[in-house]
Amino acid sequence: MDTWLLSLIVFSVLTALLLSGVPIAFALLAIGAVGTLFTWGPKGLLMLFNTAYGEGTSYILLAVPLFVLMANVLKFSGMADELYEIVYRWMGRLRGGLAMGTVAICAVFAAMAGISSAATISMGLIALPSMLSRGYDKGIALGCINAGGALGILIPPSIIMVLYSNMTDVSVGQLFAGGVLPGILLSLVFILYIGIRCYFQKDLGPAGEERFTLAQKVATLKGVISPLLLVALVLGVMYAGICTPTEAAGIGAGGAFLAAAIHRRLTWQRTKQSLMETMHLTVMIFWIIIGANAFTHFLAYAGIQDMLQKAILSLDVNRWVIMGVIQFIYFVLGCFLDPAGILLLTTPIFVPIITQLGFDPMWFGILFTVNMEMAYITPPFGFNLFILKGVAPPDITMTDIYNSVWPFVACQALVLVICMLWPELSTWLPSLMVVK
Repeated sequence: MDTWLLSLIVFSVLTALLLSGVPIAFALLAIGAVGTLFTWGPKGLLMLFNTAYGEGTSYILLAVPLFVLMANVLKFSGMADELYEIVYRWMGRLRGGLAMGTVAICAVFAAMAGISSAATISMGLIALPSMLSRGYDKGIALGCINAGGALGILIPPSIIMVLYSNMTDVSVGQLFAGGVLPGILLSLVFILYIGIRCYFQKDLGPAGEERFTLAQKVATLKGVISPLLLVALVLGVMYAGICTPTEAAGIGAGGAFLAAAIHRRLTWQRTKQSLMETMHLTVMIFWIIIGANAFTHFLAYAGIQDMLQKAILSLDVNRWVIMGVIQFIYFVLGCFLDPAGILLLTTPIFVPIITQLGFDPMWFGILFTVNMEMAYITPPFGFNLFILKGVAPPDITMTDIYNSVWPFVACQALVLVICMLWPELSTWLPSLMVVK
């Protein structure tokens, strides 16, 4: 069969399965398995499953459940309550202070977690009712939580970066280092946007009236000591070359339990919730990994992957045009698909292309991650949108949530462009670290 016709059939069937509601993991696995069976028979199918299983049991992927466990222990232990109390006492009297502080808390959570749901759920339960009760505009309150939660995949540690590293052999430690400055920049852009809007539109984020003494403010800071020490420990041992990312993830998971115990929040019920949530999310991620590997290996065996790469590289255009088109494709896919699925589906196609064009695959991984931040909050299927709806007060509609995110999507797009124009923002820190 002609390769172009085969590729048209494959992607048409994939689109139909996804639109009919089939989970992306099983859609990819089914197409990969059926396509291989009809093309090479049972022996090809056995080879495909062996390859997909081997990819799914890679040592570096052990970091995924460990970082997820670290995130869930911190989420269920209720440390977000203490962090929000710090924000409330120190920033509550500023216009938009609670919204800006919420973004800051999300950034701290991102550095402790690696997934977006932890901060989104915690702030949706704690910060959203607090802001709304104090007269904050729904758009600002909802938008800052959605956008802040998405920082979890950019500020290290990041599950998406671990998956990207496994697919490309780029050092996960260097990816983590590359995400630090863009993550800080994006957090500051969110905070700056909120501050400017609330300064000129006073009704968006009214200043609080409750006053606290300096002693009362300082007393809350003890709640941030153990989370910051945990972040410094996990990232420090990686950047210094003392531990591999997988070993650092183990330290982080153990440290999260210790921090919860120190704060007297470690109970059997919370431990059980953390373990169950970790199991559910890990199983979902690994099914996507196995399904995507089966699909992409079928594309490679059938020649579709090579055909697409040659077609793109043969275009007589500037390499930056191709890079821009790839980023636009990621943005469109992000409106409809899960970021992990997008990563595993497209990386084998796009990374060889950008490498041949002379781009740094580590830098490209940071661009991809920033782009996928938009995927978490862009309608109609942004993951964070539905998470926040699940914990928001009953009077908050999906329309309210959809309308709240667009200014923050614009902020993310701005940072994406900045990272493209100034690659040093992503490559400087990795150039200083010791790789292990």
